[in-house]
Amino acid sequence: MKNIALFLTILGISLSMTKNSNAHCEVPCGIYQDELRVALIYEHIQTIEKAMKKIAELQEESTINYNQLVRWIQTKEDHAQKIQHIAEQYFLTQRIKFVDEEDEKKHKKYVAQLTNIHQLVVFAMKSKQGIALENIEKMKKSLQGFEKAYFGDHRHKVEAAH
Repeated sequence: MKNIALFLTILGISLSMTKNSNAHCEVPCGIYQDELRVALIYEHIQTIEKAMKKIAELQEESTINYNQLVRWIQTKEDHAQKIQHIAEQYFLTQRIKFVDEEDEKKHKKYVAQLTNIHQLVVFAMKSKQGIALENIEKMKKSLQGFEKAYFGDHRHKVEAAH
């Protein structure tokens, strides 16, 4: 009985210390909404851009409102992290499949997907480091390249949104 109580106590402590995550599961459930994930990344990029512009505005004021400045910086950081999470946990871990190098067409597509998603993750990281708006354009370009490599010639629902 004491062992069960100890186990439940440790389990409770462990669960309370874990960070909540609203990620898509990694079990093979077969429920994937790739277009939704791409749309979310575009929304995160747009949010980062707005945050960068607000940060620049706030820094120019004669009396800086540090509370607002910190909030916009945190928003920028959070949304960059969300891009990285979707790219890494959803696409790289679950959706982009290994291909045989012998199949040149599939391998070229695979390399294009990896290249563009890697660039997206790196530019999201760079957007955390400052407010350089060129990183916004680089993220958009990388995501557009990923869309083309991932979805191919099939036009998908997200493209009309941007």
